[in-house]
Amino acid sequence: MSPERLSRIRQMLARRQPDLTVCLEHVNKAHNIAAIIRTCDAVGVHEIHAVWPEAVRENNRAAKGSHHWLRQQRHDTIAQAISTLKQQNMQVLATHLSSRAVDFREIDYTKPTAILLGAEKHGISQEALALADQDIIIPMVGMVQSLNVSVASALILYEAQRQRQQAGYYQRECQLPRDEQQRLLFEGGYPRLATFCQDKALEYPAIGEHGEILAHADWWKRLQLNPAQWDETSLPA
Repeated sequence: MSPERLSRIRQMLARRQPDLTVCLEHVNKAHNIAAIIRTCDAVGVHEIHAVWPEAVRENNRAAKGSHHWLRQQRHDTIAQAISTLKQQNMQVLATHLSSRAVDFREIDYTKPTAILLGAEKHGISQEALALADQDIIIPMVGMVQSLNVSVASALILYEAQRQRQQAGYYQRECQLPRDEQQRLLFEGGYPRLATFCQDKALEYPAIGEHGEILAHADWWKRLQLNPAQWDETSLPA
């Protein structure tokens, strides 16, 4: 890994916002999912949540590489997803036009926040709306009442980024756990080796201060051999 690559990854990690996320409820068009993922990466979101069919989830590689830098947590139901978010003390904001909705710019996004986005055709379900903490809207003065879901997510996320930037959230020490930092350093700095490790169910090695791989000789041996050839007795206790 070059010093430039190492520096860029570390700068990215330092600006990640683990308490800012989006939750996609049956958003099913690959290009929308891709655009949302790219925006999430751009503003420092670290993990996205979603309720969607497995087939759709597999098509999200249209994100052109951004998906490598974001964790994606899939939930079977929207109730499960929102419960997970609230266990993390997040305010859940539903993008929905209603009598109780407020302008999205009136929200304090320096609080732990999850932005709930609904399906392209039907929007957010009634079940999800009942579980959300607040409805938010993007004011519109034209003939249409809604924006494309990926455009709406970008507007809201960049308002969150603006507020957090002013509050100094992007200048703090890295908020990610050390093991997560190590994972992303290895996958981002040594993508081919990371693929080999995944294929062989081999644990990632530690990454040193200068981006070097800190691994025992037996790790390199296992990396080169078929798992069926691994000699367990040669490994250190």
